Amino acid sequence: MIEALPLLGIEEEYLVVDPVSRHAVPAAREVLEAAGPLLGDNVAKEITRLQVEVRTPPSTDLAELGERLRHTRAEVARAARSRGLAVMACGMPVLGPVIPPPMTEDDRYQRGQRIYGQLNDEMSICALHVHVDVPDPEHAVYVGNHLRPWLPILIALAANSPYFAGRDTGYASWRVISWGRWPVAGAPPYFASYADYENSIAAMSQSGAVMDPGTVFWDARPSPRLPTIEVRVADVPSHVDDSMTIVGLIRGLVVTALTAVARGDLGSPYPAEVLRAAYWRAARDGLHGEALDIERAALVPASVLARRLLDHVRPSLAEIGDLPLIEDGMARMLGRGSGAVRQRKSYARRSSLPDVVDDLIEATAA
Repeated sequence: MIEALPLLGIEEEYLVVDPVSRHAVPAAREVLEAAGPLLGDNVAKEITRLQVEVRTPPSTDLAELGERLRHTRAEVARAARSRGLAVMACGMPVLGPVIPPPMTEDDRYQRGQRIYGQLNDEMSICALHVHVDVPDPEHAVYVGNHLRPWLPILIALAANSPYFAGRDTGYASWRVISWGRWPVAGAPPYFASYADYENSIAAMSQSGAVMDPGTVFWDARPSPRLPTIEVRVADVPSHVDDSMTIVGLIRGLVVTALTAVARGDLGSPYPAEVLRAAYWRAARDGLHGEALDIERAALVPASVLARRLLDHVRPSLAEIGDLPLIEDGMARMLGRGSGAVRQRKSYARRSSLPDVVDDLIEATAA
């Protein structure tokens, strides 16, 4: 029985685009200057000057959050248009001279540039981050253990970065592959306790791999600044409805995990190398291919694993009241395909990457 609905918060990152050339352009400052008076702290800079980030105030109501996100996207798009620009929700830049990306002038970002070097060359990546309230960091670690086997199918559902810098990468989510090269990124390890987590972070900090708590980039982690677990596994979807389906699934997973933890179940320690292989397969094939069922050690259609995820969280979603919304969202995603599928369909009409960008701009502001 859920005593209280966990609060949710959303962060999304968008690329700033020249609507004539369709290139990603280093004009984030102009968009922020126009959007700031409308959105205040809910719009912010990112690590490169190609990106802006938006945030929603926390809420327990998924439908309300969706309306807030639609409003925020519309305001950012309007602000960009007022400066002769556009924004698009896409995992990586489709077009433009973006390697290396122009970095934001910020002491922390510049320090990261010195430490991580050319790892920053593909940092023009845009994700959906979901914060879900948990009782304490100890619970966040145990919830992360339970989330680990489901992270690859979330990658497949949200895959929205098949093109990068003018090329088809051959992957549904190149963002996941590019991001996975960082020393503290990708699937989180299994941790027996929060003390175990802290000891690991301390050791990695000594190596230099962790610059500060904010550079622990695992796809599920105790937030360094909020009483939440932060799940950051998904490419930013081009459609708000897809974002909210992913958000609802993540809260369902967290609530399901908290119920298991209350029974004393701290999660299964699936091998990191198996999880890494499942990540690769999900990033390559996306939703319309095969996925690795980690529990059964077998390849299955990704759509089958997506439905299995929905079945896993169905009792929690029913109790929360989100089940009809998530069932409808999942049906839409399985029917029309992930963002990567839709991008490739846009390209196929005229073999045109500018068409892909145009469709992304329109979907972002719709």
